[in-house]
Amino acid sequence: MAVLILKNVPHEGPGTIEDYLRDNGISYRLVDCSAEAIPDAGDFETLVMMGGPMSVNDTALYPYLLKEINLAAEFMQKGKKVLGVCLGAQLMARALGASVYAGPAPEVGWYDIELLDAGLTDPVMTQVALHPRTGDFTTRFKVFHWHGETFDLPEGSARLAQSALYPNQAFRYGSTSYAFQFHLEVTREMIYDWLKNEAIDKDRLKSDTEMFYEEYAGRALNFYKVFFR
Repeated sequence: MAVLILKNVPHEGPGTIEDYLRDNGISYRLVDCSAEAIPDAGDFETLVMMGGPMSVNDTALYPYLLKEINLAAEFMQKGKKVLGVCLGAQLMARALGASVYAGPAPEVGWYDIELLDAGLTDPVMTQVALHPRTGDFTTRFKVFHWHGETFDLPEGSARLAQSALYPNQAFRYGSTSYAFQFHLEVTREMIYDWLKNEAIDKDRLKSDTEMFYEEYAGRALNFYKVFFR
């Protein structure tokens, strides 16, 4: 199973996604869309699209976003697997005809999401809800956010999770494509790197990261084991 990973800026890479693929011998190609041509779907069976500080609506400034949108649409139409993270989720929404726009306020840091009815029965999303050590199932748990835009729920998709500020935190399209507004892929190092030049409460975010990260990384691993199977 070959996986195509698209990152939109150099500093927002696939993090623990790449770690999992490498550790489990799964073939993948990583492309920096800001510097490299995006390949065609070809023999890739899975498409992963990462985050970025730009808006899906900035296609005039970043023409490669259109290529990503079209590629995501092609993968989903063919029933291939797609995983979109943050901007990647918004690109998936746009590929399915939904609008993307500014949210009510930035959501940055560790905040709860809550599984909705479709999320409670989804065989992949429920893996994120399993505590990695105890195996306990919880409908509400902490995830790492860094976004200011949101999207309408695409027609024909299933809304899986919400947060207090953003009703569309995760959706599934078909049986194989998942869009996450939150950053499932982050490592500790990525979070601290993103904090460097931001005018936010760094001490609080670092303290929260030390408190929540290990469990979160385990939830991500639960997801990868099923999604990339």
